[in-house]
Amino acid sequence: MPVSRRLRFKLAKLKEIFHFGPMASTVKLLFSPLELRGIRLLNRLMLSPMVVYYSEDGLANDHLFSHLTKFAVGGFGLVFTEAAAVEERGRISYGDLGIWKDEHIAPLRRITDFIRSRGVISGLQLAHAGHKGSYQRAYEGYQPLGEKDAARGEPPWETIAPSAIAYGAGVPSPREMTRTDIAQVQEAWCKAAMRGIAAGFDVLEIHGAHGYLIHEFLSPLTNERSDSYGGDLKGRMRFGLELAKSLREIWPDDKPVSFRLSIIDGVDKGWGIEDSITFVRELKKIGIDLVDCTSGGTAKLTRKDALPREPGFHVPLAEILRKETGMATIVVGLITEPAQAETILSEGRADLIALGRAALNDPNWPLHASLALGSELDYSAWPQEYGWWLERRAKTAAKMKVEPTKK
Repeated sequence: MPVSRRLRFKLAKLKEIFHFGPMASTVKLLFSPLELRGIRLLNRLMLSPMVVYYSEDGLANDHLFSHLTKFAVGGFGLVFTEAAAVEERGRISYGDLGIWKDEHIAPLRRITDFIRSRGVISGLQLAHAGHKGSYQRAYEGYQPLGEKDAARGEPPWETIAPSAIAYGAGVPSPREMTRTDIAQVQEAWCKAAMRGIAAGFDVLEIHGAHGYLIHEFLSPLTNERSDSYGGDLKGRMRFGLELAKSLREIWPDDKPVSFRLSIIDGVDKGWGIEDSITFVRELKKIGIDLVDCTSGGTAKLTRKDALPREPGFHVPLAEILRKETGMATIVVGLITEPAQAETILSEGRADLIALGRAALNDPNWPLHASLALGSELDYSAWPQEYGWWLERRAKTAAKMKVEPTKK
């Protein structure tokens, strides 16, 4: 069956695939270690990169420290920063995390030192917004910066992109990148990666999804260049592959590099899964270790063009990509239940489970999952300082339960 037909079949079967019933306590693949190059994850749960705007001039503040470190305490095996801008014009908003200057290193090192002290692995996601830059923070409306923003000290800035295509209607068009721009941006990524090493990160992720700069080069919907960085699939892949190769050479050999990829633009439009398979095969040759599987975010598409938001809606994409390329995959998207996450792994559909909003809702999600998939009285996975008290409480509660009256 062709790949595209298999994808449609799997999407149609999503509701049948996931049955979130109770699972045997012996099945705990979710909490088995995973070795990637020279690092060892304690489990298969990852905090997905999420923008929370806890930065000023790109500098991580105390709020970001508190935000990220609580997930290390909460049991995640891998904790990622939000997207860190590789240059100032590569931000989405004024609240974005940055790594475009050396002053950004020390606050990030404080975070990685704490995460490492808990036996957890830290990840840095590098990004450039491209034509999706110069925006308000999401909770402010997520609109292009304008006069009112300028009046409060946050004026808009010029954005760059592969082609002079605006992200949306009424949004200022970016300036089409010259070859000099391309070289400068690639250099900025490389310098940012070196700062990431100095800041103590274990895993590097290249953000090539959701309509940001790398994705803008990849997608035929946003790349109308006529030079060697555009045109056919080979040309559109060139920027991303060059960058991935450079970053893999910079990042230590004993540490993994992940690539976040929108596996498809839309169900029937733009960049497709066959394109992703071709691209990921090339990433694997370069030495990229993981693909973080997501979708969409491209200009010229609407919600009706996107995948239906069903539980685990990216799982079929990750599964196909994993089987077709042999690349280890991370999957994210409406994964909310421990049994659901365990099933994805036990069926060989992905290698790591990434949680975003579910983690915001419950920073202790992994610890609660360890109880749900094991014994409600076993708190050995919890921090000792918490587990001792909570296990006592659980045992006391169990003794207090009254059995139903037998007739």
